[in-house]
Amino acid sequence: MEYKTLSGRWKMRKAGDENWIDASVPGSVMNDYLNADLVEDPYFRENERTTTDLFENNFEYMRTFSMSEEELAEDCVELVCKGLDTLADIHVNGQFVGHVENMHRTWRFDIKRILCVGENEIKVLFYSPNKYIREEDEKSEITYVTDGNMKGTNFIRKAHCQFGWDWGIKLPDAGIWRELGIESFSLAKIKDVYIRQFHEADQVRLNLRICALLTDVESFYRFGQKMEAEVTITYPDNEKQIVTQEIFPGENYVEAVICEPQLWWPNGLGKQPLYRVCVCLREKKQSDGQRVDLDYYECRIGLRTITISQEPDEWGKEFALMVNGLKIFSMGADYIPEDAILPRSNKERTEKLLKDCVKANFNSIRVWGGAYYPEDYFYDLCDELGLVIWQDLMFACNIYVLTDEFAKNIEQEVRDNMRRIRHHASLGLWCGNNEMEMGWVDWEDVKSHSLKLRADYIKQFEYLLPSIAKEEDPDTFYWLASPSSTGSFEDPNGDDVGDVHYWDVWHGLKPFTDYRNHYFRYCSEFGFQSLPEMRTIDAFANEQDKNLFTPVMELHQKRTGGNGKILHYISETYRYPKDFNALIYISQVLQMESIQYGVEHWRRNRGRCMGAIYWQLNDNWPVISWSSIDYFGRWKALHYGAKRFFSPVMISILNEGRQISVYTHNETKEGLRGKITLLLKRKDFNTLERMEQEIWISPLSAKCEMMRDYSNLILSVEEERSCFVECMLEIDGRVVSKQTALFVPPKYFEFVPPKYYIEVTELQDTVSIFVKADTYTRFAEVKIEDEDLVFSDNYVDITDETGIVVSLEKKDLNSLENLKERVHVYSIGDSYTGGSL
Repeated sequence: MEYKTLSGRWKMRKAGDENWIDASVPGSVMNDYLNADLVEDPYFRENERTTTDLFENNFEYMRTFSMSEEELAEDCVELVCKGLDTLADIHVNGQFVGHVENMHRTWRFDIKRILCVGENEIKVLFYSPNKYIREEDEKSEITYVTDGNMKGTNFIRKAHCQFGWDWGIKLPDAGIWRELGIESFSLAKIKDVYIRQFHEADQVRLNLRICALLTDVESFYRFGQKMEAEVTITYPDNEKQIVTQEIFPGENYVEAVICEPQLWWPNGLGKQPLYRVCVCLREKKQSDGQRVDLDYYECRIGLRTITISQEPDEWGKEFALMVNGLKIFSMGADYIPEDAILPRSNKERTEKLLKDCVKANFNSIRVWGGAYYPEDYFYDLCDELGLVIWQDLMFACNIYVLTDEFAKNIEQEVRDNMRRIRHHASLGLWCGNNEMEMGWVDWEDVKSHSLKLRADYIKQFEYLLPSIAKEEDPDTFYWLASPSSTGSFEDPNGDDVGDVHYWDVWHGLKPFTDYRNHYFRYCSEFGFQSLPEMRTIDAFANEQDKNLFTPVMELHQKRTGGNGKILHYISETYRYPKDFNALIYISQVLQMESIQYGVEHWRRNRGRCMGAIYWQLNDNWPVISWSSIDYFGRWKALHYGAKRFFSPVMISILNEGRQISVYTHNETKEGLRGKITLLLKRKDFNTLERMEQEIWISPLSAKCEMMRDYSNLILSVEEERSCFVECMLEIDGRVVSKQTALFVPPKYFEFVPPKYYIEVTELQDTVSIFVKADTYTRFAEVKIEDEDLVFSDNYVDITDETGIVVSLEKKDLNSLENLKERVHVYSIGDSYTGGSL
């Protein structure tokens, strides 16, 4: 098979315009308009208000390409479009080729009869998505629309969040967003390959189902030709195993056995060895034995078993990720698109984001269902990094009408993507949708709809999609919805079975301590908002905009009432921030503390709860949101917190009044010997009591190791407001985890502005920043002017005279000049009583 790419330089114009502009494919209308300086930055100030209206128009793409006699002599010549966004007509040499209506599908069209030797022309006309959803919505009885979304998105197979979300800009872009090209082939091709793994004693048996498709049956058999498949398995150490077998049109099965297999493990539990599997389809001529390659398929696999255990237990049914027979506590976040302008996303950007997940000790990541199926490189990176993927199908927060046409469209969409993704070692499970089963049970504006639409939900999500999954990928666990318990609207967000989306903290304005009232089996969504840092706000706001309730700041807060909720939680926890800088800092600290409350509680109840996936990992534009990494890749306090509360080996403090309980957590396969030190201190660093205990930490465990009631030492309100607890876990003489706790809400603690002493040391590849303070300093934030950096740790407590040390890679610095003078430290004591960022 030969492939000719049609990606690269195209022309584009608004339909009806006379002049064309330069365009890039893959790309988008918005990206091309920005490159041509035809629109303002849609992310700046209030430009979104005009950006959305741009897509009331139709747009046309065009280019020419050449074809040779040899290419046109092949039996089949197909136009292959891997991503057209979304409603479009395709013409080649002035002739209509086909209509497309789903950005998630791969579209193929036979164009052999249309092409000519020499120059050819292709045009793609994209229709306005705004007009389409408006017209469909006007004909519909459906009134429900999710917060921040445009009405009618349920009628178009386009990333729902392109029409806005409660964190996303309304930017319903259009264009050729993935690779397209021309495939030319003869006689036969590989239609599909599915690899199943059977794990046995000291070996893994691979069963390859190879489906061969003939393009010219008559000539193939007239000359007595045969086909064979050569399967080459390349091991992680580059050793090869080759199996060759004669095959026939239709389904064929080839087996290979891998002895002493190297198993793939999630991050924190082992390595991620990958095996490359290549299938070469050949024509074998009987007369001279000559073999001609016809087609080629390759993928990488990891040897592992992955499923979700749902064994009954004393609380209901567990919901536990099981890898290679071990039940693992899932730790991670929900992933959304990295940019609302899709061409701005790329492998390098995704690699940095996912490596930042690994730095924060993630072992899991959930691909949320209101967007699009990520690029191949996303899954490749998750394979390499050990991030187990919860993969939603692309249905979220909508009511769908299951017509025959819609059913056929989404069936092919799901088959396309399951075949593309299913071999990845990192794929942990498929999930039918985001929050729609729960919506039919709990949301009044969904429940008010007809029984027919309710029945359509059951048909689509509990019959059609699961049946496709059973055909395409029976070895991967399939979950009906998120959240769900048993399906069929049976308590979908219940505590005792399945997964949960928990939003009473934040949406319900409940205190952080409310997390401790719930013992979910697996929490796949919970979150808390914060502002991004000032450098990010500077990218979309002018100085006069920097007030939480200006039009610009409110436009960049997509959740109704979100800014008010931030202020509510500040009032419950901290004193009022003295300025806008302090507001940013306190909002991020609150976000970190909120998620830490939930994660540590659920980790303390390991076994009953087996997953904490917070909302959300990232942003798709600069915005106030639930993300732990902002649009520009800058870590918020939460991401540093995640590095600590997702640490495989750690301690956590459960404080209830003057009662302190210390827990150990071990999410590794090895038992560990260690020591816990528990100290009661005054804010002037004076130690009032010290306790030590040698411990053994079992693998894959959580355990309460120490309890101490300080009522006999903390005798007054004044002491409550000036004393704190510090706890440290040492393994092999090295402190691996450290935490402090207060006896009162932080707003009542007598913080004062610390006096900081800063020292900077340059080593060969790193820079160490040493910070001391003259008083107990909570959540000390270290920054360097004009730098975007990831430190070894940040937002950490200074609990004694020795201070703290944070480090960074020297290569990440733009400049080493005046480094010490550019280092700034900020903490709770600075946020309302003095000091500056």
